[in-house]
Formats: sequence, C-alpha cells, structure tokens
Amino acid sequence: MMRRTLILLCLAATLGAAAPKKAMILDGRNNHDWRATTPVLKQILEETGLFTVEVVTAPPDNESLASFAPNFAAFDVIVLNYNDFGPKNAGDWPDGTQRAFEKYVRDGGGVVSFHAADNAFPKWVEFNKIVGLGGWAGRNEKDGPYIRWRDGKVVRDDSPGRGGSHGPRHEFVVEIREPNHPITKGLPLKWKHAMDELYDRLRGPAERLTLLGTAFSAVEMKGTGEHEPILFTIEYGKGRVFHTTLGHDVPAMQCVGFIVTLQRGTEWAATGKVTQKVPGDFPTAEAVSVRR
Repeated sequence: MMRRTLILLCLAATLGAAAPKKAMILDGRNNHDWRATTPVLKQILEETGLFTVEVVTAPPDNESLASFAPNFAAFDVIVLNYNDFGPKNAGDWPDGTQRAFEKYVRDGGGVVSFHAADNAFPKWVEFNKIVGLGGWAGRNEKDGPYIRWRDGKVVRDDSPGRGGSHGPRHEFVVEIREPNHPITKGLPLKWKHAMDELYDRLRGPAERLTLLGTAFSAVEMKGTGEHEPILFTIEYGKGRVFHTTLGHDVPAMQCVGFIVTLQRGTEWAATGKVTQKVPGDFPTAEAVSVRR
C-alpha cells in the first residue's frame, strides 16, 4: 500500500508540473557580438528549468532575407538578439515575415527585446510599437517621445533630438520604479549593475508602457542628467513584451541583476506570471554581484 501511494504521489506531481515553455532566440545580424551573447542567453534561460530554447539564426549579412520566415507561432516567447543596424546589416524582413511577427505578438505571443534589439527596423511602425522605445538608425522626435522619470512619475518628453546614445561603460545603480509588477516584486529597490552601457535618449511610441526600472545617466559620464528607462514592459494586443537595455557583452551579462531580471522577464512574457524566487546573491545598492 505504501509503495502504491508513493507511485501515485509521484505520478500526480509529474502530471501537475507545467511543461517547459518554448523559447526562440533570434540572432544572426547585429552590430554586437551575437555569437558570444546568444550562448549565454540560452544558458541563462535553460538553467531555470522553465524553458526549452531553440536558436534561429538569420542568413548572413551578404545573403538575401527573402526566404527568412521563422515559425513564430511554434514558440511561447521570442528573445530578440538581432538588429539591422549599420550598412552591412541593413535589410528589412520580408513583408510576410513582418506580418507574421505582428500577428504572433498581437494574438498573445511573448517577446523579449534584449539590449541592441531596440536599434532595429526604425521604419517598421508596428515593430516600434512592440518594443516601445528604440535608438539610433536615424530616430528622432518624429519617432516618439523620450520617457523620463521626474518627481516620482513617468514623463513623456517630446523635446526634439536624436534617439539613442550612451557614454562609456561603467557600473551604475538600477532603481525599481514599479515594485509590484511580477517581474520586479521582491527585488531590492536599488541594485548595482556590473559594467555596461547605459542607454539613454531612447524614443518611440511608448504605448501601453509600464516602466519597471531606471538608471541615472550622469552628465560626467557623457549622459543626459536624466533617469533613463532600463527595464520596462509593453502590451501589444494580447501579447506581452519585456524590454531590457542591459547586456552589452558577456561580462555585463554575468551580473546577477541582469540574469534574474532576464529570467523573470522572459517567464512573464511567456506566461503572464513569475514563479521564480529572488536569489540570495542578488546585488545590493552598494555592491555588484556576478556569476562566472
């Protein structure tokens, strides 16, 4: 009887456990070293036990994208490690692929915009709505406002100016602005991030945007003197988008703050909830924490 009970309990636990979500990392064109960062993204997601991860790589820069048509609908979440920034990488996805991506997100698919993915597709209107804010590639006030945190609230700043810049890499403090969101709940309100690029002057439609975290872009670091958006979400149709500007290179991605927010943000994008606990080695306001 005891043995049968144990078998039934194990079976119930197995049946009750949620199947891993299917994640795609889309890479292949980027002015950043996607060959180095994609394996790290894959490892970070897989170590949660919540995802199976497939990498989809676009044709090389000198090849046509005419037949590039990933099966977005087969995945619960798409992690974008891709941009078309620069003359070698320039090239829009085929119209059918653009419409398929839009439908995927609109119908409830999850998206994670990782670091320089927000540089992509400046003229693709719906893509810019999906990622919320972007930089470089000729963006300016015509593409949407800057998003600022001033006097305890989000401000949409329509001032004219370029979209996208950053100073030299340095350590900086991330401040959580929405502590009750599933992604940020339980995180320290301030935590120090490892040496990285601090993106500033991002601009875009910023529709249905929830600002999760900011970092102060100091003038002495060639910044704006503003609290800049670092972590945020976008709702697009029924879809959920988590946008992180962190993670320029592998050392920056070893920050526990980056790892945990990426894991939690990806789970939320895929499912609408976060089941992961905040680990004990999460950085504090005074000290960076890294995993190598």
